[in-house]
Amino acid sequence: MSISPPPTTGAHSEISVINQAVYESSRWVAPLQREMARVIVGQKYLIDRLLIGLIANGHLLLEGVPGLAKTLSLKTLASAIQTRFQRIQFTPDMLPADVVGTQIYNPREGTFQTKPGPIFSNLVLADEINRAPAKVQSALLEAMQERQVTLGSETFALPEPFLVLATQNPIDQEGTYPLPEAQVDRFMLKLVIGYPDRAEERAILDMMANTSPALGVNVVVTAEQILEARRVVNTIYVDDKVKDYIVDLVLATRDPKAYKLDLAGYIQYGASPRATINLTLAAKAAAFLQGRAYVTPQDVKNLAPDVLRHRLIVSYEAEAENLTSETIIRKILDTLPVP
Repeated sequence: MSISPPPTTGAHSEISVINQAVYESSRWVAPLQREMARVIVGQKYLIDRLLIGLIANGHLLLEGVPGLAKTLSLKTLASAIQTRFQRIQFTPDMLPADVVGTQIYNPREGTFQTKPGPIFSNLVLADEINRAPAKVQSALLEAMQERQVTLGSETFALPEPFLVLATQNPIDQEGTYPLPEAQVDRFMLKLVIGYPDRAEERAILDMMANTSPALGVNVVVTAEQILEARRVVNTIYVDDKVKDYIVDLVLATRDPKAYKLDLAGYIQYGASPRATINLTLAAKAAAFLQGRAYVTPQDVKNLAPDVLRHRLIVSYEAEAENLTSETIIRKILDTLPVP
């Protein structure tokens, strides 16, 4: 059920102003989606979540088997926004300097010169992040959180907009360094990507079974327009009932008994306050993408699994019964009353 704007005249006027701002600043959304759909087949979910992360100023963790257009999606997005793109392939022998950069001594001048790493880009693909050792993962995650890098005694701000899409391969865990829960929590969304269906697979064949497939896209939006969209997203209206619904969803992962959910033995740790913040921001960004000036409960329900799946830690008892965080989140969503 949708939440209507407040009934008072003043509030209606405010919603009208926000609605006009959303309309003006979201004109690039549909053209961008069309441009990306020309190259990326059957990944609407991934494209939409990429845009939500970009607009909501959050990072994404992606889990999926190889060959599902993860790199191509981010590269296509960067081309359509005319921003810088870097792909970092994580390996066990990497050092933090391979990500953030380092200082190189110049013997002729007797000084150190800064050499920035690939993290100094707008869109960064951290491919197979769980293959890098802990120090390298920490260097990347610190840059994601602080949006700055310190090299020697100097601190450098990262460019805006800035988005990291980190990937994990679920089928090959040999020689990997799983991200600790506290570090995974820094990602706004965790996406699980599956295989395309038959029609999409056939479309992929027709488009990509070529020695030189057409992967070019037109530039349809600037970095300045993305930053303006972020400012508009901050003004999108969230009804008090929707705010309470978001808080209840998060609290239900910590104290399920209080919400009459028989899940206490299956949850080891519930979602952190970052889940509350990120679910609200993601819902606002989703409303923006649909040209709305307000958030609906359905926006929250659609995004809750992506925001919560990596923040809810299941117990050994749940694992023994083959219960995943996805199952528990779905039960919470099905049980809690929707405003």
